[in-house]
Amino acid sequence: MRSGARARVRTGAVAAALLVGTLAGCGIEPSDVIDAGEPATGLKSDGQAPADVQLFFLASTGLRSAARSADRPATPQGAVDLLLTGPNAAERQRGLTTALPDLRGRVTVTSREGRLTVTMPDDPEKLDQPALSQLVCTAANGQVPGDRPPEEVPVTVRGKDVEVGPLVCGGNNAYPYITPRTASPSAAPTAAPHS
Repeated sequence: MRSGARARVRTGAVAAALLVGTLAGCGIEPSDVIDAGEPATGLKSDGQAPADVQLFFLASTGLRSAARSADRPATPQGAVDLLLTGPNAAERQRGLTTALPDLRGRVTVTSREGRLTVTMPDDPEKLDQPALSQLVCTAANGQVPGDRPPEEVPVTVRGKDVEVGPLVCGGNNAYPYITPRTASPSAAPTAAPHS
């Protein structure tokens, strides 16, 4: 080996030793990967608008919520309209899909006395449980007058002279609404009739 080549090798070795010494001297100890569960969801970095709309889509493990930012707070109608457009690209990358048929522009949501009615053109009894839960949970999580929790907002799904419900959203699923107890001690909660 010529002396110039040896000098370059020695210079490289010295530079590598200095780099290792510098990195080791910064006080950061190496560590193993720590499994801390699923990544955080719903958190926004500074400067981004908070999530205003809660939509419910289907995942391999059941119904999952997806938070989306919006220009203004969502209404039940606005939330359902967004739901009916299907999952966006980011939600599809997370494995989210929809169980709903294409109902864009054909569903209305009305509110009366703290109850919601979702009206669709087809028979709601033909919807499977995940599709029905998507509609009920998304509507109930829309901004409702009185700001009651979604599990306290009765939702009826209506179409072709058939009604399903009232239902409420809890644990990312729709289930029958139970009429609250009255002041009478003999009154017992009853499930709402299911047509």
